[in-house]
Amino acid sequence: MVHQGTRHERRISSVFLGIFAVMAVTGWAVWTGYSTSAGLAVFLFVTSAWIVSLCLHEYAHARTALHGGDLTVGAKGYLTLNPLKYTHALLSIVLPVIFVILGGIGLPGGAVFIERGRIRGRWKHSLISAAGPLTNVVFAVVCTAPFWLDALDGVPLAFRYALGFLAMLQVTAAILNFLPVPGLDGYGVIEPWLSYRVRREMEPLAPFGLIAVFALLWIPAVNAVFFDVVDGVLSALGVSDLETYCGRDLYRFWQDGAGVCEVPQD
Repeated sequence: MVHQGTRHERRISSVFLGIFAVMAVTGWAVWTGYSTSAGLAVFLFVTSAWIVSLCLHEYAHARTALHGGDLTVGAKGYLTLNPLKYTHALLSIVLPVIFVILGGIGLPGGAVFIERGRIRGRWKHSLISAAGPLTNVVFAVVCTAPFWLDALDGVPLAFRYALGFLAMLQVTAAILNFLPVPGLDGYGVIEPWLSYRVRREMEPLAPFGLIAVFALLWIPAVNAVFFDVVDGVLSALGVSDLETYCGRDLYRFWQDGAGVCEVPQD
């Protein structure tokens, strides 16, 4: 009975499979030019792929916690990849999608709830926190593989631009998540190594960490430095500024573009 329950707790949810199916179908539509609107197809493909990456981000936290000693993550539904099971579905899924639509930036989502008291060892705690943003890193590497492998021959422009924009979202999410700010995964990585006094002083700041980061990003000088770093990472992965710009331009199909990112229609 326990074994059956464990298998049930780890079964991939139909919700995730549905989102993944949308990603696959719309990705095919972008590749083939099947849709009459390249922008709409890119929008649906990137949004569904972004949600898939958010699910994998939270799954990585939960799965690492399971191996670290928190056996409760299964009963909470965290191992099913179902975004509706997260502690804060609004923070984990809805707000990150809204930020992508409005600003084209990968917002770190709210986390699954890990019972840290069940986990022994500082390295395990650090790894649990790092597992999520490392998933974004892997996702970015996969998205940019055609670029850094110089395998773009035959890749349709719309799909190429979509991959560039999706990679940018993953890079921004990874960088923001790894910031050592209370409430973000980066702080969770270093927190186990801090003194008890420092951890107690930082604890009340956790709910405001993400707000503070985005407030700083509204400062033009800080925003410029942040995106210089993002562009530098993408450039190292073979993605140009033009490709990410055109990806964002196609994604926001409801706005009038500059005309430099038009893609041929079959």
